[in-house]
Amino acid sequence: MTDCLDFTVAIPTYNGAKHLSKLLECLHNQIHTEDFTWEIIVIDNNSTDRTQEVVKNYQKNWQRTYPLKYFLESKQGAGYARQRAIEEAKGKFVGFLDDDNYPLGDWVAKAYAFGQAHPKAGAYGSQIHPLWEVEPPKNFQRIAPFLAIAERGNLPLVYQPQKKILPPSAGLVVRKQAWIECVPEHCILTGRIQGNMLTGEDIEVLSYIQKAGWEIWYNPDMEIYHEIPSWRLQKEYLIPFFRGIGLSRYVTRMLIIKPWLRPLAFLAYLINDIRKILFHLFKYRWRLKNDLVATCEMELFIGSMISYFYLWQHGYLNRNKFYE
Repeated sequence: MTDCLDFTVAIPTYNGAKHLSKLLECLHNQIHTEDFTWEIIVIDNNSTDRTQEVVKNYQKNWQRTYPLKYFLESKQGAGYARQRAIEEAKGKFVGFLDDDNYPLGDWVAKAYAFGQAHPKAGAYGSQIHPLWEVEPPKNFQRIAPFLAIAERGNLPLVYQPQKKILPPSAGLVVRKQAWIECVPEHCILTGRIQGNMLTGEDIEVLSYIQKAGWEIWYNPDMEIYHEIPSWRLQKEYLIPFFRGIGLSRYVTRMLIIKPWLRPLAFLAYLINDIRKILFHLFKYRWRLKNDLVATCEMELFIGSMISYFYLWQHGYLNRNKFYE
């Protein structure tokens, strides 16, 4: 398969009409992109708002050498939207931006240059700064990275597999070749949908790529700002959110482990999760009711402990050849 362009910016969105205009303006004003070819594609993940109308209005007056395209993906879930983006993208590299991510004016140029300079990089993430609508609690920094905030210094670094840390999908650039060669067409995790906060689809994809020997990098020169509204700091959102992260962990933990070692790894993780829960209960005791951050961490630990049982009961582990 021959790619026609150098770079694709892919925007998976669900009901993101109110954010899209600001993001498209950021992309409309990118600089230093004259020496390579690129495009923008919006993947509408079955939105019910004005998403399609917003994109169509921009298309009418776009007047740029790089095209703006629109595609509808009716299967609900960010995993389906990103897979559709890979299928539609013409670029050698595919840079994913959520509809509430606002890149600096040289983000596309810096993203393309980094991929060209690092041929072993299968994927690389941005430096992501938060745009808080309201100030978070003082101890929120402990869990802030889970909200797609990545401020890991001003030097590039490689994510080491043994550390089990990977970049978020916001501002992530993937080498299309690496995705096509390494990522199954049907992943186990497909992303949050209404009534189900199970997540981890981005970590699953990156785990496949990293497992195949590609490097995963952090590139601080690619800077974006992530808008975080006040409702995402409320208990009603955060508790199911962290529970969903925990419930996905059996998949994201086991993908890099050889199948014959998984029973032992499962037992080791289970013991460690129980230890974390007991230590957390001892440390915070009655404060769990009033400390939102500690409560979120507890939900993460409990979700991680029961992840296998939840995924097995709901049929997730039968969706592909996970055990081969």
